[in-house]
Amino acid sequence: MAAPARSILRASRSARVAFAPGRFSSSQPTLKERLAQLIPAEIENVKAIRAEHGKKAFGPVVVDQLYGGMRGLPALIWEGSVLDAEEGIRFRGKTIPECQELLPRAPGGAEPLPEALFWLLLTGEIPTQEQVTGLSKDWAARSAIPEFVEEILDRCPPTLHPMSQFSLAVTALNHNSAFAKAYQDGVSKKEYWGPTFEDSMDLIAKLPNIAGRIYRNVFGDGKLPAIDPDKDYSHNLATLLGFGDNAGFVELLRLYITIHSDHEGGNVSAHTGKLVGSALSDPFLAFAASLNGLAGPLHGLANQEVLLWLRKMQSKIGENASDEAVKEYVWSTLKGGQVVPGYGHAVLRKTDPRYTAQREFALKHLPDDPLFKLVGQIYNIVPDILLEAGKAKNPWPNVDAHSGALLTHYGLTQMQFYTVLFGVSRAFGVAAQLIWDRALGAPLERPKSYSSSAIQKIFQGRT
Repeated sequence: MAAPARSILRASRSARVAFAPGRFSSSQPTLKERLAQLIPAEIENVKAIRAEHGKKAFGPVVVDQLYGGMRGLPALIWEGSVLDAEEGIRFRGKTIPECQELLPRAPGGAEPLPEALFWLLLTGEIPTQEQVTGLSKDWAARSAIPEFVEEILDRCPPTLHPMSQFSLAVTALNHNSAFAKAYQDGVSKKEYWGPTFEDSMDLIAKLPNIAGRIYRNVFGDGKLPAIDPDKDYSHNLATLLGFGDNAGFVELLRLYITIHSDHEGGNVSAHTGKLVGSALSDPFLAFAASLNGLAGPLHGLANQEVLLWLRKMQSKIGENASDEAVKEYVWSTLKGGQVVPGYGHAVLRKTDPRYTAQREFALKHLPDDPLFKLVGQIYNIVPDILLEAGKAKNPWPNVDAHSGALLTHYGLTQMQFYTVLFGVSRAFGVAAQLIWDRALGAPLERPKSYSSSAIQKIFQGRT
C-alpha cells in the first residue's frame, strides 16, 4: 500500500475511535443525553408555534430590503441567540453579564468556560461544573486531527492566508464525517441529529489543533505540544498557540470565545453555515463555508482593520497623544472618505455589550497598556464626532473595536491570525444551530429572488 493511502487509513481509524460515545462515566446526563431528552418536547413546541402563528404576518418586506442585502428582513429561525438593537446579544435569553455570572468557570478563573456556553446554546440550560468538566474531557479526547490533514497544513506555503488554510483543513475533515456515512447508509430523518451531533463535537474539538498548527507553521517553529486531557478547551488552545503559561491570556481566550461564539443567524458566517447545512451537507462542509464568509473584510477581518488604524494613528500622533490630536486624526479619517473602523453596527444602536465585556477585562488586567488607553480615549471621543458628522445611525463601538488591542497586549501580534480565533469561536453557534436544524427537520432554504425589471413590472402603474 502506498504511503499516502496508509496515512489516510490510519487517520480514518483514529477518527472512528474519536466517535465512540459514552467514554466518561457520570452521575449526570451528558450533553448528548440531555439533548436527546429535550428534542421531542421541542418538536412539539415548534408544531404548536406554527399551528398558532404560522399564518400570521411577521413584518413587511420593502424593495429597499431586497437591494440592501436583506438587512433587517425576518427570514430565519436561530435558536441559540437573539440580537436586540437596544439591548445587544442574548444567549438563550441570557445577557453577557448574566453568562459571566452563571456559567461555570475554570478553577481559579473569573471568565465563563466556552464549554458551558456551548451547553447553554444547545439546551438553554446552565450546566453543572461536573458536566462542563466532562465536556472538556470529551473534546480533548476527540481533538486529534487525521495525519493527512496535518500533511495538508504542513504543505501550505506560509504566504497562504491563515483563513484559507483553516477552511482547507475543516473541509478535509469531511473525509471522516459520521453524518455523511450515516446518510449513505440510509439513516432515518428522525435520527439525523445524532451523527450531526457527533460531527459537530468532533469539529469543535479539532479546531484548536488546526488553529495551533496553522499558527506554528506560519509564525513559529512548526512544533506542536500535545492536548492535555485535564485542561479546559481555552487552556489547550492557548498552549497550542504558545501562550499556555500566561494565565491572563488563557482567561482572555475564555472570554473571547464565549462572546464571539454566536450573534444570531443573520450575519454572514452564521447564515452561510445554516444555508449550506440545509442542503444536508455535513457540519464540516457547512462550517468551512462559514469560514469563507468570515474571512471577508466586512465581517471577520474588521478587528484587523481596527488595529491597523490604531497603529497608523500612533505612528502619526504618537503614544499618549492629547484629545485634540486624536480628534484631529479622526476628522482627517472621515474627511479622507474613510470610516472609523470598529464603530457602528448593522443592528445595534448602543455600545456593543461584547465591547463592554472586553473593556472591563482590560480595566482589570491591563489598565496601563498604551494601546488600551488609546482605545478608551477613542471611546470617549469618536461617538460625538460621528454624530456631528452625520456618519452613523449608531456611533457606538462594536466588538471589533477592542479585541485586537487585547490580543496584542499578550503578545499575539500577528493580525492575519485574528480571524482564525474568531472562526474557532463561531463554530459553537453554527454547530449548535445545525444540530437543532437536523433535530427539527429544517427544510432546504430556497428564498425567492427577483430581477430589477421584474420589480419594475410589479409596481408599474401603482402609486
